[in-house]
Amino acid sequence: MRVIALGGLGEIGRNMTVFEFGGKLLIVDCGVLFPEEHQPGVDVILPDFTSIRDRLNDVVALVLTHGHEDHIGGVPYLLRERRDIPVVGSKLTLAFIKAKLKEHGISPRVVQVQEGSQQKFGPFDTEFFAVNHSIPDGLAVAIKTSAGTALHTGDFKMDQFPLDGRITDLAGFARLGKEGVDLFLTDSTNAEVPGFTISEEDLAPAIDTVFRTSKKRIIVSSFASHVHRIQQVMDAAHRHGRKVAFVGRSMVRNMGIARELGYLTIPRGILIDFKAAQKMPDAKVVLICTGSQGEPMAALARIANREHEIEVGDGDTVLLASSLIPGNESAIYRLINALTKLGANVVHKGNAKVHVSGHASAGELAYCYNVVKPRNVMPVHGEFRHLIANGDIAIKTGVEANRVIIGEDGSVVDLQNGKAVITGKVSAGFVFVDGQTVGGATEESLEDRRRLGEEGLITVLAIVDPDTGKLAEDPEFFVRGFVHEPDNFSAAIQAVEKALSTLPRKHTVAQVESLIEATVERWMQRTYRRKPVITAIVVDA
Repeated sequence: MRVIALGGLGEIGRNMTVFEFGGKLLIVDCGVLFPEEHQPGVDVILPDFTSIRDRLNDVVALVLTHGHEDHIGGVPYLLRERRDIPVVGSKLTLAFIKAKLKEHGISPRVVQVQEGSQQKFGPFDTEFFAVNHSIPDGLAVAIKTSAGTALHTGDFKMDQFPLDGRITDLAGFARLGKEGVDLFLTDSTNAEVPGFTISEEDLAPAIDTVFRTSKKRIIVSSFASHVHRIQQVMDAAHRHGRKVAFVGRSMVRNMGIARELGYLTIPRGILIDFKAAQKMPDAKVVLICTGSQGEPMAALARIANREHEIEVGDGDTVLLASSLIPGNESAIYRLINALTKLGANVVHKGNAKVHVSGHASAGELAYCYNVVKPRNVMPVHGEFRHLIANGDIAIKTGVEANRVIIGEDGSVVDLQNGKAVITGKVSAGFVFVDGQTVGGATEESLEDRRRLGEEGLITVLAIVDPDTGKLAEDPEFFVRGFVHEPDNFSAAIQAVEKALSTLPRKHTVAQVESLIEATVERWMQRTYRRKPVITAIVVDA
């Protein structure tokens, strides 16, 4: 059995793993990665489908472990390439993905499963296990072939007092371990965190304190899929006599789905629409919105930038009820500062116990290794430090060091005769979604955007004699975003004149433009130690 990691190794996001056996493919998860500040203009980042694109007809199913964007966000883009791939998942996960796909005009072929379900997809026998996470209905999946058995945990933790009473199925893990697990793919996100992740119920006192002490509006920001946290906020609002309104399309959509399916219990009469909330006394209102990661287009960022009809002021409380995703630190702290400057009291993970992770800490991982007793381990879902820390835990529990696979995106792992080894690598680069364009933006175009933002733009308009290649008159320099002294391009004009004297007798306009651009760029670097984007426009005299 071959395992191909197309995302989620060395990063928090883009989770996608392909299992190959008997000429058929089974995919587990297809998520997105959210862009960082050095990727301007990018909406989301997809896994690279290149290595499987000409084999999409061999895909027997796409299994989704749970409904978070870093596991399902890429599904619409995969199904654009083959729409009838069976999409497998739990009830809530499928409800979320069907709503997302509807926006893309896709009606998926779905297969609903639950813990304890067993399904056959081509040559793959699968079995599903309940796992506890920060979203309901999470599943781990065992994948069985005659070459061996792999167990993929998805995202999980071992909360013994979960809000929905649904604990991780360690008994099932143990039973599978006795049967024999040849490859254990485990969530690595909290592998560096000692001990055990605290329970969701431990947050109740801190959330209750926020409601008890807040004198005006409470604005709660959370992931649009974090049903457990929203349930806690709903319960607190009910206890303290406040009405609740959802703000933002994804929040309204997902909570509506969760309520309809019975995963979110809303006390009678507590939920109102946003317009009604605006007319109520501040002390009686809770607004729940997206944007806890500082996403520029999300509701909370627009509130902080005074670009939203919600105006935050003195006495308002903003509760950031989500984790801090690695890479988002600057955006989140900038958001906190902006809201604080407006007069809000911002309560977040750094100053109150208002969030717990949805991922297993080191103690839980060790517990699982001792229960499953896998022959080979492949840490997944984490940056490299997380993967290595997870691998070290496996070794401490008795897994042989040469059977711990620390891969990266694109790694090809073959499981044969009970031994897993990295045997190759496939393309697994970033695929950028930029507006309606998929894959059009490249690292080179992002570098141009960064230069435009940091260094500015200079357009050189030059009138050139086509016969001699000489300037008919001094070129004009049009400058945007670059600070300079007036009339200080005379030396640059001399450099251009000198460069044009080297042109061959037969030359094209494109050659002249390239030569001017390169010359002005070198002059800018020598003179200003700057690299603005240079564009030359040549007109025949």
